[in-house]
Formats: sequence, structure tokens, C-alpha cells
Amino acid sequence: MSDKKTVLTYEGLRKIEEELEYLKVVKRKEIAERIKEARGQGDLSENAEYDAAREEQAKMETEILVLEKMLRNAEVIDDNEVSSDVITVGSTVKLFDEDFEEEVEYTIVGSAEADPVEGRISNESPVGRGLLGHKSGDTVVINAPQGEVIFKVLEISKQ
Repeated sequence: MSDKKTVLTYEGLRKIEEELEYLKVVKRKEIAERIKEARGQGDLSENAEYDAAREEQAKMETEILVLEKMLRNAEVIDDNEVSSDVITVGSTVKLFDEDFEEEVEYTIVGSAEADPVEGRISNESPVGRGLLGHKSGDTVVINAPQGEVIFKVLEISKQ
């Protein structure tokens, strides 16, 4: 079974690499030191600090494995391949939301980088998927979980 590709921009790749480096170099040392200190307190069977540190260590190691897998399966979107003619992953789009009668702006990114609060929506989300392939001037009707939404594509640019 092949692993699913993780679509990333160069910025997203850099952030994941930095997070992985932090976990491996800084966080591992911090947790190892906490485990060492907790061991020094005696009986491990009733040592809550030791148990908490070991649990945190397990969570961190799982997170490291997830990030490493993401990087192994990364498909990095080259900024030079992002067009301002057609919406693709890496595009920043200015839209007119017909329902709310307001302009909105989204950057289409891979799911690993999605952050709706920051206007970064996944290419796998209903809105992201619905926008892909459209051009400036297009009216796009998207079937989203909350119902049908209609956007007019005003502008497409590179992020």
C-alpha cells in the first residue's frame, strides 16, 4: 500500500523541518532530563512526575514519526509552477462571497498546512477542492457541508 502524498509549499516544508528539528534536539533533551530527575525521586510505581514525563515522551516520539513520514511523502509545490491564471495549490485567491456579499481571500495549501483562521485552506476541503482549476471571472458553486456557497473569482496570485 502506498503512502498518501503530503502536498506542501516550500514555506510549509520549512516549518515542518524546523518543528522536527526542535522536537529532536531541544524537546527530547528536556523530557529526558525530566525523566532523569523523576527517577531520582525514588519509587517509580507511585511517581506521577515520572509517569507524566514518560507519557509526554511517547506523544513527542509519535509526533516525530508523523512529521518524518510527512517529509518522506512530501510533494513540494514549486512556486514557479504556481500560475496566476488558474487556481492551483499555492494560489492566493480573492473571491466575492455571494451569500455574505463580501470579499474574502484564501491561500490554497495542502492539508498539512491548512489553517482556516489564517485564511489557508486545504486543497482537500470542499471549498479548496471546488476552487481548483477555476480562473479569474469564474463563478464557482460549491456544495459545502453547510450548504451551497457561491464565489466569484476576482483575482489569483502566487502566495
